[in-house]
Amino acid sequence: MNGFRTTILLAALTALVVWIGHMVGGPNGAVMALIIAGAMNFFSYWFSDKIVLKMYGGQEITANDDPELYGLVRDLATRAGLPMPKVYLIPEEAPNAFATGRNPEHAALAVTQGIRRILNQRELAGVLGHELSHVKHRDILISSIAATLAGAISYLAYMAQWGMMFGGGSRDREEGGGGSNILSLLFMMIVAPMAAMLIQMAVSRSREYMADEGGAKVTGDPLALASALRKLHMGSQNIPLQVNQATASATAHMFIVNPLTGGGLANLFSTHPAMEERIARLEAMSKDMSYIRS
Repeated sequence: MNGFRTTILLAALTALVVWIGHMVGGPNGAVMALIIAGAMNFFSYWFSDKIVLKMYGGQEITANDDPELYGLVRDLATRAGLPMPKVYLIPEEAPNAFATGRNPEHAALAVTQGIRRILNQRELAGVLGHELSHVKHRDILISSIAATLAGAISYLAYMAQWGMMFGGGSRDREEGGGGSNILSLLFMMIVAPMAAMLIQMAVSRSREYMADEGGAKVTGDPLALASALRKLHMGSQNIPLQVNQATASATAHMFIVNPLTGGGLANLFSTHPAMEERIARLEAMSKDMSYIRS
């Protein structure tokens, strides 16, 4: 179901690009925006792992450095049918974790020092299973596609803004198109980028549900992941990441729990589903698995 939802959301982003491109500069406008946004995100897709790990001061560890963590990742990767990813430790007390890398053969799992302090082995396995599920489902690629489309929409909106500033609106009035064209341009400049961002956030939330389910299947222990999420949610609220707001906002979607605090309207723009819903789904999954085993 979440996979189907992701497809629909990506289709909606694509439809927005095509429509706005046609309104601004015909088909060529959409193609131009996709090429520029695609080039930017191609670079991000190939180098985002190195960028984000350096951004957070990630230190690669081996079996000698942390036998428990390294061995747990190796065991879970084998169960999931994945190559052994690189493992990194982030020198942060905020409890969190993320996966990165352009494909399963070039994946990396990173955990903070804080997560090692508050989770037991079962809970840690649940978190690592979640992140390996992201790797298996190639969520970095899907996120890049969503970012490319959203970036194209924003670029087209800026094109419309510059067009109005340099007389596009006057030409419309002279040609008799008048108010409707101006309203369309205003819609593109204001509403379309916001709609694109909301759809991009929804894609991210949908992938989180899939990673929760996939991780729980790898470990066979949904309740361990549910317990870990409770602890991580509380910990992230009490101990924020020690990075600037721009960095945290740009990378928030990568983490297993949102490192940004906020409620109410902020939840609409969140890259993560409501924690209560994630936990409820895992608890329901545990009951279903218990029924099947019995």
